[in-house]
Amino acid sequence: MSRKDPDEQFTYGYRRLSLFGALINSIILVLGSTWVLYETIPRLFNPEMPVAEGMLGLAILGITVNGFAAWKLSGGHSLNEKVLNWHLLEDVLGWAAVLIVSIVLMFVEWPILDPLLAVIFTTFILFNIYRHLKETLRIFFQAVPESLLTGKINRELMKIEAIANIHHEHCWSLDGEHHVYTAHLLLHELLDATQQRALKVLIAEKLAPFSLTHTTIELELPDESCRDQ
Repeated sequence: MSRKDPDEQFTYGYRRLSLFGALINSIILVLGSTWVLYETIPRLFNPEMPVAEGMLGLAILGITVNGFAAWKLSGGHSLNEKVLNWHLLEDVLGWAAVLIVSIVLMFVEWPILDPLLAVIFTTFILFNIYRHLKETLRIFFQAVPESLLTGKINRELMKIEAIANIHHEHCWSLDGEHHVYTAHLLLHELLDATQQRALKVLIAEKLAPFSLTHTTIELELPDESCRDQ
């Protein structure tokens, strides 16, 4: 749904649905991991010998299914796809660890390995999901998508001699991949239509390296009052 075209109701399109999906996925992973730790930590003090053959079969199935899914999502660029892909890769590594432990348990009766593996792996997942959830919330609340991005854009635009000042500068992201930038540019002097057209072309050239999805630039004449102040 996030790939749907803009319409009269959602003029920016539906890309933030992908961001919402990433938020939901992250929360589910945090809750699920917390539940696993709640169930597993007590077993560290009273471990039970698992069925090693069953672990082996599930591990092979898990590696196959999650490996294929991770491969299908590997080309994704949205934050939602990155969160899902990272979790699938974690699952592949987790099932690989289960595979190794199951083989060990077939020869040695060390029941502690089962809950110990679960605690270590789940803690690892929680650590990485925290980073993704933090980034998702930043974008969800319209923070600057990349550190110092606004400053970099500002410095490039200020290299244009005709521009005296930049204000009401805003930069946010729709989904962590498609960014929006708006600004008011105060001019040093009055420009005729031809000069303004040339200035717009120069501004577009300065903004091109940043791969912005939407840009809105307003030119303000000298001594003109900004209507947004």
